[in-house]
Amino acid sequence: MEHPILFISLLLEAIGLPVPHGLVGDTLMAKLVSPHLTYTWLVMIFLILTPKLTMGKIEMIPGKGQNFWEAVVGGMEGFMAENMGKEGARMMFPMLATFALYILVANMIGLMPGFMSPTSNLNITLGCTLIVFVTTHILGVKFHGPAYIKHFLGPIPWLIPLMFPIELISHLARILSLSIRLFGNIMAKETLLGILFLLAGAFFGPLPILCLGVLVSVVQSLVFVLLSILYFSAAMEHAH
Repeated sequence: MEHPILFISLLLEAIGLPVPHGLVGDTLMAKLVSPHLTYTWLVMIFLILTPKLTMGKIEMIPGKGQNFWEAVVGGMEGFMAENMGKEGARMMFPMLATFALYILVANMIGLMPGFMSPTSNLNITLGCTLIVFVTTHILGVKFHGPAYIKHFLGPIPWLIPLMFPIELISHLARILSLSIRLFGNIMAKETLLGILFLLAGAFFGPLPILCLGVLVSVVQSLVFVLLSILYFSAAMEHAH
């Protein structure tokens, strides 16, 4: 299957780099310049440069750029504090805020012609999910030590043989639910947009789906972060 006409892929081809004609290339270099990786780097560069260019130096009397970023950061911090407490929000804010901004921008960048959403590739969403999964259990062990195993045993001792495998399966199922939910929604959005561009024209046909794509991008970013907050909160709470 030929790769779509992507802005970065055309640039890579122009300078002689091997652009894969599929989801992942065959050689190491082709894997490194796969579309989902190159557009991930593009999103990262955007998130690094945009605050520097729009905010500049932090001042006592903030300008428009600083006001915007203070509202964004303060809103996210307040949302996390409401759902996981001030201590947990302060500790996990850097990771969760990074996920929120990265997933939101990565979802929405695919709405522009010649670009793709890195989150429409399962490798990206699975990587984010594994970070959340591992961090959840690190927090559980950090806050409770060996007693963290009580989260898997249920409230009554004689229910342990039943509850332990159920809890174990439910925790492992989080890997599938988080990664496939995000991947499936964004992949469906990009596939539908591609079909409409071919069948209905490049301007008026896809317009409703573009508006829906913005909504899906915001909602999926919020869902991923909210579920991560709930998993972290449950790991830090005492087992009942």
